[in-house]
Amino acid sequence: MKRSILLFIFCTAIFSRCEKDDFCTKDPVTPKLVLRFYDANDREQLKNTERLSIWAAGKDTIPDYKSVATDSVSIPLNSTTIETVYHLKINAFDGNLASNQTTTFTIQYTPVEEFVSRSCGFRVIFNDVAFSSDTSTWIQDYTPTTLTTIDNQSAAHVQIFH
Repeated sequence: MKRSILLFIFCTAIFSRCEKDDFCTKDPVTPKLVLRFYDANDREQLKNTERLSIWAAGKDTIPDYKSVATDSVSIPLNSTTIETVYHLKINAFDGNLASNQTTTFTIQYTPVEEFVSRSCGFRVIFNDVAFSSDTSTWIQDYTPTTLTTIDNQSAAHVQIFH
């Protein structure tokens, strides 16, 4: 009887030391900036871009956005700085000539690390977000010009009218 009690206590002590598995169910943890493109003449109508290419200042073109036609993009923000500058280029063809219309889209923010869980670690949310663009190019307008925070990517953050 003593042996079975000791065996029970020993097994309980061993199995209570085991840690349960943690899995990070959030993917991705740090949100990306979501841009949606709309028709400037009908502000409710989504409009595909023509041969859109996107690259960050001083970087290569983002492979997913190299000469694509799309009505929305999801691009990362640099969590180690307070500003990310993207170049957005569309190409409309008139015969054999490409128009190569490029605009600069600047995002300024305050990055804040937030603990998610032991398995996911930390994520970065972006507070006090402000947007600016050289609107003399193919982007005619965009809304909003500021956001309180970017903490998810389930909906568009910025609507771009072209």
